Amino acid sequence: MVLYYSATGNTEFIAKQIADRLDDQCVNLLERIRTGDMTPIRSRKPFVICSPIYVCEMPKFLAEYLEQVKLTGNRKVYFVFTSGGYAGIGGALAKRLVKKKEKVYMGHAEFKMPRNYLLSERYPMLSAEENKARIQSSYERIPDVVERIRNRRRLRAKHIFLLELLVTLPFHPVWTKYMHTARPFHATNKCVGCGKCERMCPLNNIVMLYNKPAWKQNCAHCMACIENCPVDAIEYGERTQGMERYRISKYIKRFTGDLEWKDKK
Repeated sequence: MVLYYSATGNTEFIAKQIADRLDDQCVNLLERIRTGDMTPIRSRKPFVICSPIYVCEMPKFLAEYLEQVKLTGNRKVYFVFTSGGYAGIGGALAKRLVKKKEKVYMGHAEFKMPRNYLLSERYPMLSAEENKARIQSSYERIPDVVERIRNRRRLRAKHIFLLELLVTLPFHPVWTKYMHTARPFHATNKCVGCGKCERMCPLNNIVMLYNKPAWKQNCAHCMACIENCPVDAIEYGERTQGMERYRISKYIKRFTGDLEWKDKK
């Protein structure tokens, strides 16, 4: 069974491609996370957990959910990470999580996908051509990862050195505490009150007041709200004004089967 969380479609794309090729079930964990649904998840095939990387790790809310929910049936667990170029210590923490659950860690794979983080100048958004190149490159790697999973072979990615672990572990909580503020988020007059941002928030951090979204302070900076707004009505202070929003559905026609570009003639 393939389990995933995805904010702007990168991880969903990889997860559904893998599930399609494995002829396996694909489950979006968003609603389970939002509602605190801890119903055990059972799979006769190995679990394949697909996750984005935020600040060199899995999203905290996803890791916490996986720690609590019971995975029954097959004992083997694979991880697949999508990132803007660096999966950090995600693999080391995934291995620790799997061992705590008394499962068998089968390694992880990393896919370099387009960036979606609009809120910092440290991570400039890429051009449409660069986004397409990353999607294409990742798409071409999927069969190899699928073949290893099908044959129950371990996935192998970049080795995580002890120094890398020691430096990153304390960095993550500091960054999230001081940088993951939701205060600058606001909806402009373009807002149509559709409520999609509220439904997309994994932490229930958005509420609709007078037909407009309002943000509380439990924010993961996942970009689900600002990138998925159908009318681009959400801004983050002045930082995002005039910036192109990213979501993979702008580039491809569907998430399963062969890769089909929207601009294909």
